[in-house]
Amino acid sequence: MMTDHPLPDWSKELITLYESNATNQFILYGNVYDRLVLPLGPKTVLGDLNEFLLRVLMAGFDVILSYDLGHGIRVEKGGEIFSQWPSFKENQQLPKAPRMAIETLTHYFRYCANLARLNISRLQVGCFIKAAHLVMPALYGALNYDLNAMALLVRDWAGDSLLSGHTLATFLITENLNDLHPLLVNNPRTAQIKIPLPSPQDLQKAFELMAPHYTTALGEYGDHFETLAHQLAGTTVSAVESLLKTKEYQKQKLISEDLVELKKQLVEKDCNGLIEFIESKRTLDDLYGQEKIKAWLRQDIVLWNQNDLQAMPKGYLLCGPVGTGKTFLVECLAGEAGVPVVKLKNFRDKWVGSTEGNLEKIFRLLQALGRCFVFIDEADQALGKRDSGTGDSGLSGRVYSMIAEEMGQTRNRGKIVWILASSRPDLIEVDLKRPGRIDVKIPIFPTTGPREGFQLIRALCRKRGIEIEEAQFPELEPLIPSLLTPGAAEALAVKVYRLVRTESHRPAEALKECLSDYQNPVPPEVMNFQIKLAVQEASDLDFIPSYFRSYLQR
Repeated sequence: MMTDHPLPDWSKELITLYESNATNQFILYGNVYDRLVLPLGPKTVLGDLNEFLLRVLMAGFDVILSYDLGHGIRVEKGGEIFSQWPSFKENQQLPKAPRMAIETLTHYFRYCANLARLNISRLQVGCFIKAAHLVMPALYGALNYDLNAMALLVRDWAGDSLLSGHTLATFLITENLNDLHPLLVNNPRTAQIKIPLPSPQDLQKAFELMAPHYTTALGEYGDHFETLAHQLAGTTVSAVESLLKTKEYQKQKLISEDLVELKKQLVEKDCNGLIEFIESKRTLDDLYGQEKIKAWLRQDIVLWNQNDLQAMPKGYLLCGPVGTGKTFLVECLAGEAGVPVVKLKNFRDKWVGSTEGNLEKIFRLLQALGRCFVFIDEADQALGKRDSGTGDSGLSGRVYSMIAEEMGQTRNRGKIVWILASSRPDLIEVDLKRPGRIDVKIPIFPTTGPREGFQLIRALCRKRGIEIEEAQFPELEPLIPSLLTPGAAEALAVKVYRLVRTESHRPAEALKECLSDYQNPVPPEVMNFQIKLAVQEASDLDFIPSYFRSYLQR
């Protein structure tokens, strides 16, 4: 498995484990379907993971076999040697069906190991199972004897002393660990090797290799791809190559102004709708009021930009009644910080094991993006529970465990900032809200009185070109509702705009008419309950206006 050429870190770890006899079986997971740089002699080329195993890691092996559901067992290298196997001479056929194929491979490995034990011949044999999760899937709660028998046989490739003492290397290739049979994933004799999304340096090398083929698409960058690679961090080489092919065919240059949108499209496409990027041109200046909160957030951004991470929080919890603008605050924060915001979408799936696999894919993306905010709206529903009962076969508990582990990773501080939003923070597990995962809890409240409500409505009307004079406040004061949320004020501003444009009302008259028949969209008891929760969650008393501090004693 040795090579004199520079190799990715994951393959160096693999070589060390194999050559030290620590293990001979590897689960390769993560970015397994991407293009990789293959160091071949004096040159480097782009190829897939299968080629990397064949032509780089196992270049010196005598026999290399592969298996997948579509093609069955294939002899990738050493056909003449393999053909001397007595069992193959008898049948001249290799099976496709999973159970028979795994048994055949096991039989051949034992045959080679016995030859070595008898000092007849010593062959280096390698085998990789492509899409191993389709051959031996993780069917939680299912009793499938064939499936379990195959998993046990493959597990023995690493645990049986006859096989593990022989020069055998086996690879199980899967995108997500959670999709693979737990007997294999939890085997202490099997090494799990994560193949990450390409780093900016990996992308830069890929651009250098692709440049001669896409002279028009990459014409603006000449031979300097470092900036381009950093701007497209988080995408796969395959996605970038597809983009360059399209641009080259259209005879269009890849220009820096398009990169933000292109990266958004590439990443969202790679993740199959599991995430979306929130684009924002707003800043904290667009947030009405909340001066204490804005000052705190701006201090955090300064620390982040200076790479001073000692006091940088790993996460925020935004809590408050519905309609108070939690999502809007996230957009303003993202625009102020100038970093991408990744919003988790429909990662839950009805198929067994798919939800966990989706989360694995999302976490890989987050690690590759570098600095980013991760926004989880309605966190009380999305994050799962420690004890999920039996209603969902333990899915909620597994989701909770995976997210809690990722949020608590110390390596993420300064790279990934988690933002949870909820009007019911009491339903979020305490462990997910603790310091070390969520360090700052920010309550967001409705208005505290008629003056504040009036100013909020004025500001929202002004954004629509409707100006309401300050002098109109005394007349409107009795009509302005208490505890007005930005969401409710937005609805009022839209209604005012509509009356001014369609019925030629003067702005103040239109607002008066809207307020005269206003009905609070949130029942008072619900509003007060959610305000109390937000007050109790606040991590700093300065975040709570004096008007709401009485809720602490209720």
